[in-house]
Formats: sequence, C-alpha cells, structure tokens
Amino acid sequence: MITPGSNKRFTFFFIFLLVGLIFLARLVYLQVIDDSYEASARDNVLHQVTLYPSRGLIRDRHGELMVFNDAVYGLIVIPNKIAGMDTAEFCRLLGITPKGFKDRFDKLKRMPGWAPYRSFVFERELSTRTYAAFQEKLFDFPGFYVEVRTDRNYKYNNAAHILGYIGEVTDKDIEKSGGYYKQGDFFGISGIERAYEERLRGRKGVRYVLVDVLNREQGSYKEGKYDSLPIAGEDLTVTIDQRIQQLGEELMVNKIGSIVAIEPQTGELLCMVSSPGYDPNLFIGRERGNNYIKLLQDPLKPLFNRPIAAPYPPGSIFKIVMALIGQQEGVLTPSTTYSCGGGYNNGSNFVGCHPHGSPLDLRGAVQISCNAYFCHVFKTVIDNKKYRYVDEAFNQWRRHAVSFGIGIKLGVELPHVYQGQLPKQALYDKVYGQHHWKASTIISLAIGQGELGITPLQMANVVAILANRGYYIDPHVAKYFGRDKERPNDFAKHNTTVAREYFDVVVEGMHDVVKGGTGIIAAIPGIEVCGKTGTAQNPHGKDHSVFFAFAPKDNPKIAIAVVVENAGYGATWAAPIASLLMEKYLTDTVKRQYLIENMKKGNLMPDFSPAGLARDSVMKAQALLKKQKKKR
Repeated sequence: MITPGSNKRFTFFFIFLLVGLIFLARLVYLQVIDDSYEASARDNVLHQVTLYPSRGLIRDRHGELMVFNDAVYGLIVIPNKIAGMDTAEFCRLLGITPKGFKDRFDKLKRMPGWAPYRSFVFERELSTRTYAAFQEKLFDFPGFYVEVRTDRNYKYNNAAHILGYIGEVTDKDIEKSGGYYKQGDFFGISGIERAYEERLRGRKGVRYVLVDVLNREQGSYKEGKYDSLPIAGEDLTVTIDQRIQQLGEELMVNKIGSIVAIEPQTGELLCMVSSPGYDPNLFIGRERGNNYIKLLQDPLKPLFNRPIAAPYPPGSIFKIVMALIGQQEGVLTPSTTYSCGGGYNNGSNFVGCHPHGSPLDLRGAVQISCNAYFCHVFKTVIDNKKYRYVDEAFNQWRRHAVSFGIGIKLGVELPHVYQGQLPKQALYDKVYGQHHWKASTIISLAIGQGELGITPLQMANVVAILANRGYYIDPHVAKYFGRDKERPNDFAKHNTTVAREYFDVVVEGMHDVVKGGTGIIAAIPGIEVCGKTGTAQNPHGKDHSVFFAFAPKDNPKIAIAVVVENAGYGATWAAPIASLLMEKYLTDTVKRQYLIENMKKGNLMPDFSPAGLARDSVMKAQALLKKQKKKR
C-alpha cells in the first residue's frame, strides 16, 4: 500500500535523479563530445596569438607605390601570468628604469576594462635590435609575449593630407568596432586610410599555441584545428598623379595655400596640395605621438587640410559663374555691353575697377575682368522684374550657384569636407529686414567677395564644370581596388541649372584671359589654356592670389585651382604655379625651368618673431584704413 509519505519520497528521489542525469549528460557533452571547451579548461597552458593581416598597399594612378608596410613588434602582457621574473634584467633588455616598469603597470590598472587576466600592450613598438635580444630570453619572463604587427611606411614625403595616417585605437573606437579592435591596434585616422579603413585593414587571424610553465612554445594546439589565417587588406590604386603632386608641393614651399587638380571627365583628383604640409613618415614609429603634438602646436597649422576645409573669398573667378547665371536668367547676352568709369557706382555703393577700355561685351568683360560689368549683371539678376520680390530672385541666384557645387559638401570620400559659405535669404532678412534689401545692398557678391567663402576643392570643381560645359562628376580619390580593378563607388554625375549653350562664350573669354588678358603668364606653348585670375580681398592682410584654369580648350584633360594666401594678384603666384602643373601633367615635362626656379624662390611665409608680428599688425591696420577710405 502506497502512503502519502512514500509518494513524497518517490517524488524527491525522481527529481534528484533527473537533476543528476542532466549534470552527467552535460559533463559527458563537455568532456567527450564538445572538445572546444578544452581550450578554456587548459587556459593556463594555452596561448592565443592574434595574427595581424598586412594592410593594403596604396599606389598612384600610374602604379607607383606610395604606401607600404613594415613589421613592428609589440610587447604584450597578461598580468596574472607573471611569475618569478627578474625585473632588473627585464628593464635592462627593454631599456627602461624600474620606475618606468612600475609606472606602466600603474597606468594599465587605471585603464577602462582593466582585468588581470586580459592582455595589454606593455610596449607598443620594440626596435628590431631590442626585439632580437628580448626574443631569446622571452621564456624568462612568463606573462609577456611579442605580437608582430604592421605599420605604414611612405615612399615619398608628400600627399599626407590625401593618404592620411594610422594610429592607435581609443577605448571609444574599440567599443564602436563591436570588439574587432583591441587595445594597441592601429586603424585609419585621417585621409584615405580612414575613408577605406575596412577594406585596407584586412581581417585578423588567430593561432592557439601550447606553452609550458616557462612560457616556451610546445607546438600548435589540436594541430591548428581552431586556428584561422589572416586575410590581407585590399590594395588600393588612387587617382593621384605622384609626379604633379610632388611638383605642386615643391612649388608651394614657403607659401600658405592650396592646389587642387581634377580630371574633368571623370572627377578624379590628380593632385591635392595643402601648404604648409608635413612628411607622413612623422606618423610612424615610436615618436608619432610627440610629432603629432609638435604639428598640432605649429602656428602655421600644417595638419589643417586647406583644400577641403578652408573657405576663401573666390574674388574675380566668381565672375565666370555670374556670367553663366546672367545668361540663364535671360538678363545677359554675349552682345550685352556696359561701360566702366573706373568702377561701379550706385548711390553710396562704389566698387572700384582697374583701368581698361570701355565699354565691354561679355567676352571682353571676362578677359579684362571688369568689376563694373559684373556688378551690373548681378543687379539685373537680383532686381529682375519677373520676380515679385528681391528675395525670390536671390533664391533663384542661389539655386544656380548651388548647382555648381558651391555652398554644399562635395562627394569626395575624405573626412572633414567643408561646405563653404553661400549666404541665405535669412541672413539678409535678419540684418536688413525682410524686403528691405536689394542688389546694391549685397553687391560685393557680384565679384566674389562679401559673405562668399569657397574651398579650393569647390573652385577646382567649378572649373571642371566649365571644362565639361555644364556638368561635374563627384570629385574622388579612390580609383580602384585590387587586380580586378573594382571601383569603390559609382560616383554621381551632376548637371548645372545653366544650359549648355551659354558656356561657349564664357570659355572663349577664359581663352582670351590666357592669350592676352590678366592670365597671360599661364600660357603654355602649343596648348590652348582657358583660365581666370582672381585677387581675393583679405580683411586680415594682403590679398590672396587665386587662379583657376583647364586645358586643353577642347577635350580638356585637367582642371586646376590654386590659392596662395597673402600673395597679391592672381597672376603673380597662383597662375604660374597652375600653368607649370598643367604643363607637367599634359607633356610629362616642363620646359620653363626658369619659372619653376622663380616660384620655388618665393617666400611668402609670415614672420612670427615679435618684430614681425608688430610689423604685420601695422600693415593690416593700414590696409583696413585704405579700404575704408575707398568705400567713402
């Protein structure tokens, strides 16, 4: 007879039996069936080695190697595996003091995510000599091991702002990567290295190694069953032409400014110079941190990527855009003439102009760069009676300007691209009141001054549009990946709001600029060059020298923009530099060696000595006073 008590005992017995069987089954599974957990059980004799892939090489458009890799040796430590080591001998081999040894461990313990069983970088980069000496005695220092990684090396000392550099990841970078990166890893921080990090870096592998109590390797674990090989990063061919990149940087020595050259039909960047620049090799090796601080503190700001981030008043080169907008709006034709009596005068507003013949038609105004002519054009566009209010006409003018890539971020892959400055109606409504401003109020926009700010990349893109007679392809630096020449993206084509038919007269005027106008110094024997000079007013000192051009006139191969800060007229510095680079690109040589030497001799750098700063302050004050008198 079964009693209630016996039922209860049977139930408890059954539960205990069931739990025991579950534990037994799990134990059999872990120890017999699933041997992957054996690695965890034998963690004290297993060592996991990360296999770092080689980073993808970078070559220029002609296959010239620009960036390659060197092996670097990092010393890794697992704190809870350190036992019975000779600290004095360790410090001697590594070339550090006992205090330095202690300070490093104190620093590790303050790091986020500190745990004694985790691996940490103790020394980022051992020299080859130190590594050789240390490797022989590594078994004397349990808890330490060496990881082989790759660091970048640069064949040339240029193109730093394009190529970018790699550096050590931060805790935030590790978190954002979802655990792919770990402390001590390198990744792309700027330029192409950052833009295409995931394709250039490759994929890590791993190797499990058996070690004895003296930390000596005993062979592969499970014959490499759980190992994985690293996958190398993809090689990248960039659009840059190393020949003109090198020449451009040489010509900009001792000058502040930018050069941007584009292949018009493809949008490929042929060169991009930011001056002053820096040698990209400063960001490799153990001194990269110190070198970064020095560059960061340099008053000339060599880390600043001027071509994509510095807005300049475009000056007279913006007259080309005005000529096209005026025609599209129906207020300007090639035969339209305006007189110039030394400038544009409209009540209290006066915009001066240099001496020249008068009156001029559109082509002549482009060639001579008449301020008064384009002030009249701007007035007819903004005060156009077909619009009910001035702000409607202004917004239409602005829409046209945006279609030239002005006031927007262009699609180049590089980080920190600036959209420039293209004023909006709201700005003038705020300053003058709605419907209380007109063309004469903002007339300085007509000649590329006032609230306009255009980056050198945008300037080069505008002249690429002129070369293409009405469209541009997104400017870009990556040409293709790997041997299969895989394009990284389909770069978009953008048409302007100005019809194709209006470009011809402007192009002829630009041709005249170089044949016999303000840009005659940019002429290249045997090549038809179309260009436009600009002298951009600078409220902080001497005017900026600006020039943009394309060549040849028909079927153009190169469009270029040059800005040299505090250098005066566009024809003095910017135009010769652009001309030399176009000649080099189109003919693979430069016959005008005298012009190269003249450009290289030029030193336009500011003087940061106390006397120089005082003199500069006086000159700025005098220049400002002179401009105020002109306005009166």
